[in-house]
Amino acid sequence: MLDKHGHPLQPCTPARARKLLQKGRAVVHRHTPFVIRLKDRTAADSEVDGVAVGIDPGSHHTGLAVFTTQAGERRARYAIRLDHRGALIRKKLEQRSAYRRGRRTRNLRCRAPRYLNRTRPAGWLAPSLRHRVETTMSWTGRLARWAPVKAVHVERVAFDTHALSAGKPLEGLEYQQGTLHGYEVREYLLTKFGRACVYCGTMNVPLNIDHVHPRSRGGTDRISNLVLACVLCNETKSNRRLEEFAPKRAAGILQRAKAPLRDAAAVNVTRWALWRALNATMPTHTAGGGRTKWNRTRCGLPKTHTLDALAVGKLHSITETVTRVLVAGCFGRGTHARTRPDRHGFPRLRMPRQKQFYGCVTGDLVRAVVPTGKKAGTHTGRVAVRASGSFNITTADGTVQGIRHQHVRRLQRADGYAYTTIPEGKP
Repeated sequence: MLDKHGHPLQPCTPARARKLLQKGRAVVHRHTPFVIRLKDRTAADSEVDGVAVGIDPGSHHTGLAVFTTQAGERRARYAIRLDHRGALIRKKLEQRSAYRRGRRTRNLRCRAPRYLNRTRPAGWLAPSLRHRVETTMSWTGRLARWAPVKAVHVERVAFDTHALSAGKPLEGLEYQQGTLHGYEVREYLLTKFGRACVYCGTMNVPLNIDHVHPRSRGGTDRISNLVLACVLCNETKSNRRLEEFAPKRAAGILQRAKAPLRDAAAVNVTRWALWRALNATMPTHTAGGGRTKWNRTRCGLPKTHTLDALAVGKLHSITETVTRVLVAGCFGRGTHARTRPDRHGFPRLRMPRQKQFYGCVTGDLVRAVVPTGKKAGTHTGRVAVRASGSFNITTADGTVQGIRHQHVRRLQRADGYAYTTIPEGKP
């Protein structure tokens, strides 16, 4: 909620926001996330206690939670799950590298070599990793514009890749075993295999760490040789080889077990860059993944990114959580290419240079009210514009094609994200 000058006020409940809008005291400032602006109040005339933001950074998803704190009790006010597209960026960079490699081998015009543009500045991150830091910082800045954020609590990395890949207990100068000894491996395996038995798929049961290649037959303790198994499967498998116990699923289990530590490494690489960026803008407090899990377990909360963000740092209890979580998926802002190639690389069609038609751009959040016909009804979602004036709208129930532009009203400009909501507690 904002005052009449656009300064953030204390968040309010949806019921109070509806009353303010119905009485004409407020107007809609932004549709998603829903922000209202009061017309008869300023921040100087209001009591603003402030809120805090919890961040649970991850490789594929990052959880953000806006909460208030009073006497050590946290109450959630808003929750966002940010879906990264680092894998897509990595794929596009590999495609670009392949295109450039192909041009070097073709008989094309001679181009002078360029050797002075390949230096990397200090603190350089790969584009797929920098994307995670920049999008998290962008959403933290947005929340600070819409709510009176006083501090940020961010979780440090939960996985020590050195301890995971060592294959043996680290001692002495290699690693000081503390209260979290063994936590790294177990928590990493729980995350990697989705807290389910790899043999039967059972969830919500006690899980043991099983050696794919038994130690009695020469197996090691390396992370690539460890999987999760329920008690029944672990006892049934005993010291048999995987090919003997589950011959049909052996190939798939081995592929999952030997997956690289790419996700854990991505979080490790970006953690300090994210902390430095956050600390430069507002007071930032860090906490370990062990404390986050302890807080969440003690409060009886399920495992989600947003609830982990709510449980970051020092707290006494969590007395209130949200019911719905906003999912913001990074989809980019389109492409500069105005052609579409065929499988041989030749252009098969040309797209218009103009991107806006009838006041809308592809990706805008719109609402279409169709009075009659097969598509009669109200459709709200992201629009794909056409020069003919016949638009497609992607809603939560699917894509509705052929909506005339006369029935379309834009609610919010495209900002590079696609929004949806899910119930809290859904992983």
